[in-house]
Amino acid sequence: MALGYVRPARPEDAGEIARIQLATWRVAYRRILPRHVLENLDEAWLARRWTAAVQEPPSDAHRVLVAVEQAEQSYLVGFVASGPADTEALAPNEPADALGGDVAAVTDLLVEPRWGRRGHGSRLLAASVDLWRADGFTRAVAWAFDADAATRKFLTSAGWEADGAARALDVDDMLVPQLRLHVALPAEAGSAETVDETSGETGATPDDGPPAPPAQPGPAD
Repeated sequence: MALGYVRPARPEDAGEIARIQLATWRVAYRRILPRHVLENLDEAWLARRWTAAVQEPPSDAHRVLVAVEQAEQSYLVGFVASGPADTEALAPNEPADALGGDVAAVTDLLVEPRWGRRGHGSRLLAASVDLWRADGFTRAVAWAFDADAATRKFLTSAGWEADGAARALDVDDMLVPQLRLHVALPAEAGSAETVDETSGETGATPDDGPPAPPAQPGPAD
C-alpha cells in the first residue's frame, strides 16, 4: 500500500522539483503556451532558482513544500510554493495595497502527471492552508490560466472562487489570459494533513482512491 505525505523542501530536492515543473508544464500547458517556449525551458536554470527559494526565502512565510509517495522506496511527486501576496499577485492597475498583509499567494502547485489521482495535490493544499493560518493569513489567492479547466476545477472544488481580477501574460508576444481565484481561510484547523515543521513531515496516510482533480497554478493531484 502506498503512503503519501508532505514535508518542507530541502536544498537537495531542487533538481527534482525543476524536473517535475518542466515535465508537468510540457504536458499540461502544451495547448496553452507556445511550444517553443516550453521546449526551450532550461531545467538547470529552474533548479538554481528552486535552490535559492529553499535556502534563502525572502521571509519565514515563504515556503516550498513537497509531496512524497512512499511504497518500497520514496518518490518526490509534486510541490507547492507560496508566500505573502506581493506585486506579482496583483491585477493590472490594482493598488499596491489591494490585497493587504493578511493574504497568502500560491505561485506554484504541481503534481507530476504520472502520479496524479493519488491525493498529492489535496495534501499539498491542505498543508499549505494550515501553515497560512498559523502565519496569520486570513485569505489566499492564486492565478490560473483561463484555458486550464483542471486547475480551476480543483480549486473551486476546494472552496476557492474567482474574485473578478484578470490579466494576460505576455509569453513571447502571445497574450495568455489568466483569472485570479481566492479563498477565505477558516479560523480553526480542520485539516487532517498538517506539516510538523519539527519533524518535517505530515502524518503519512494511505491514498484511498481518487481525490479532487488537479490544482493550480499548475496541474496537481
